[in-house]
Amino acid sequence: QVQLVESGGGLVQAGDSLRLSCAASGRTFSTSHMAWFRQAPGKEREFVAAITWSGSTTYVADSVKGRFTISRDNAKNTVYLQMNSLKPEDTAIYYCTADPSPATGYTMKVATNPVGYNYWGQGTQVTVSS
Repeated sequence: QVQLVESGGGLVQAGDSLRLSCAASGRTFSTSHMAWFRQAPGKEREFVAAITWSGSTTYVADSVKGRFTISRDNAKNTVYLQMNSLKPEDTAIYYCTADPSPATGYTMKVATNPVGYNYWGQGTQVTVSS
């Protein structure tokens, strides 16, 4: 079983930066595709960013492109989300998720579909004031 724990959220002002971390337990992290989703109050959970097991391919939502970057350190069993130039509309609970048995063909369509991920963290709150 894979367990995921997010951290790094907090209250910041517009324009500030924040780095979220997702610590994963288990031996399968290094072969798992990873992603970040977020959910604002009263809204649907939306895709933010994803990264393949090797880190060779990343996907980022248009709404955060140029501001957010996803990365991973397999030696530390950790995936990161660096968030720069934060905006009030970035306010949400951010969730880390993992697919421990990825198939070939990790397209944008596959990466952005939450049904394709087997494990989820508890979430970390990010609040951006204007």
